Amino acid sequence: MSPPIRILGIDATKDPDELPRACTVDPEAPSRPLVAHEWLVTNGLGGYAAGTVSGVITRRFHGVLVAALPAPRGRTMMLNHLGERVMLGARTMRICGQEDPHRRDEPIARCTDFRIEMGLPVWRYEIADCVIERRVVMPHRQNTTFVVYTLCSGSSEPEIELEPWLHFRHHEGSVEGRVEGEYSLKLIGDRFEVSQEDHADVPPLRMQVRGCESAFRIEGKRIHDVRYHIEASRGYDAVGALYTPGFFRARLRRGEPIALVASVEDWNVVHAVPHDQVVARERERRAKLAALAHPKAREGLAAELVQAADQFLITPAGRTEDAARAHASGDEIRTVIAGYHWFTDWGRDTMISLEGLTLTTGRHNEAGYILRTFAHYVRDGLIPNMFPEGKNDGLYHTADATLWFFHALQRYVEVTQDRVTLRLLMPTLMDIVAHHMRGTRFGIGVDPDDGLLRQGAEGYQLTWMDAKVGDYVVTPRRGKAVEINALWYNALRCMQRWALDELRDEGTARHFAEHADRAFASFNARFWCSQGGYLYDLIDGEGGDDPAFRPNQIFAFSLAHPVLEKSKWETVLHKVQTRLLTPFGLRSLAPGHADYKPRYFGDLRARDLAYHQGTVWAWLIGPFVDAFLRVHPERVAEARSLLSGFGSAMNDACVGNISEIFDAEEPYVPRGCCAQAWSVAEVLRALVKTAT
Repeated sequence: MSPPIRILGIDATKDPDELPRACTVDPEAPSRPLVAHEWLVTNGLGGYAAGTVSGVITRRFHGVLVAALPAPRGRTMMLNHLGERVMLGARTMRICGQEDPHRRDEPIARCTDFRIEMGLPVWRYEIADCVIERRVVMPHRQNTTFVVYTLCSGSSEPEIELEPWLHFRHHEGSVEGRVEGEYSLKLIGDRFEVSQEDHADVPPLRMQVRGCESAFRIEGKRIHDVRYHIEASRGYDAVGALYTPGFFRARLRRGEPIALVASVEDWNVVHAVPHDQVVARERERRAKLAALAHPKAREGLAAELVQAADQFLITPAGRTEDAARAHASGDEIRTVIAGYHWFTDWGRDTMISLEGLTLTTGRHNEAGYILRTFAHYVRDGLIPNMFPEGKNDGLYHTADATLWFFHALQRYVEVTQDRVTLRLLMPTLMDIVAHHMRGTRFGIGVDPDDGLLRQGAEGYQLTWMDAKVGDYVVTPRRGKAVEINALWYNALRCMQRWALDELRDEGTARHFAEHADRAFASFNARFWCSQGGYLYDLIDGEGGDDPAFRPNQIFAFSLAHPVLEKSKWETVLHKVQTRLLTPFGLRSLAPGHADYKPRYFGDLRARDLAYHQGTVWAWLIGPFVDAFLRVHPERVAEARSLLSGFGSAMNDACVGNISEIFDAEEPYVPRGCCAQAWSVAEVLRALVKTAT
């Protein structure tokens, strides 16, 4: 195993009073790593715990327990914040940077170390001669969080005070205004349950301090004007209130860990794992994941990414009918969370991520579950683009997710040799192709004049470049998009082979081959921009052929079945490398274009206008490495060097993860979701592919 990830920039000698306080947070400032860096722990259901290393709340998504509840609730903020104080003699210090206006002058304990061990966050604090370690862990597939404290050394036995702060709401819900409704507190021995009358459909928050005798002091109060600085910078409501029913107090003894447990599970489930074993049990589970992974993914950055990959593979909470159907056929239901904190499961992201998240990590059974799960959702020849939060039904507005399904299945069969699943899915695949041949929703269908796939419907953004501001589609790309046709050709060639291998049907195979041959000829005749020596991003668009220089052309020869003539591969590769490649992926638009935006920042409109207009996407490094090695198979070391920047990315933003996007120019600030499935998946896959 690789050593723990440590964030850069923590100065163990810094005076605690110089550490950032809530009132001085600048989420952009690299000089404030305790606030600018985040951590994330997930539970395999879509629920999570998250925050800044400092403990300062900067996002509406920061909380000790965000529970994944059945539809229509979805992910729900149950425990927003934990006020933590250590009392040593007459001295009281916070071990959390969030300022409490009721105790404004309290000093902050010195954080001497923060690290990620096997994907789990660990803090170390020094108070006089006492050293305290703090860990956060969520038992797998439980809506439960343990915050574990251990006195590692010291001549005294300090007391610790833990104050839970609440605002029950949807995790993306508004933070504004007062904390609505009245909270009720129920005591059952040393266990506590908090409910709110305005949210009768939300289970109570169950809390307990375990590992020692503790006392709870009832002292209901509110904090007003809690400011969520990152939300403010993103143009969202950013000032709200929190409520606490009181606080726990317990004594720390050397070598005897205690834990604050927060859960919405039944008490018998909460007590199933002893508090002093919960960290060891989770580490054991993660060790098994490490052992399953590809041999080249068991050390270094790849090993860290194996642990990160686990965050995105979930059993979706509340889809009871789907789970019953899967169980009836001996399956399990699985899907992929596209990114934390706000994304749900997206078809496109799932299919692009599948190889890195499941095949590279050795989780082949789960790959099969995912493919068979999504096959069940096919409607009118399309897989869902996404499942909205708290819904059981998907939305289908995508032209490429279904084509990525063929790519994911091809990689799955090649790695696992699971011909049973392939044969099971063949009728669905045949139906998908038939719908695309004759035309289906959103104007998706083959143009009979040239055999290329066109798509587009007013008001919809159907490709992966899907930003939309109100009713304005930023990059509509209605027409024949270059990567859509590369994926279509790849799907036809896959079907040609599978018709022979699985159906033993030469006539059907010949049918697919004829359509593929025609698409190949038309693609090379029509997509080549001879004046620029690269591929059009779109042809037959509303404004004609689009010569914008974008990364989508790389898919013309990165997929298993390249649609671009081999003679043009090196030319395109060189131009993409020169104009789009950065240390963190590919720019979505080349500098010099009138729409190019070097920085992704500001309110929602400003961000969406920049989303695919220059912003760097980390996941694109995977197909770029594929294309590079197809042109230069002997230059594996050089291909691997293209991934070197991601080591530092793992120490940025959310520690131990890779962000969704980066600014288009130096210093390439990480943006968007701070933990993104396809970023992690494609970097991991590329690392294994280039390992020697």
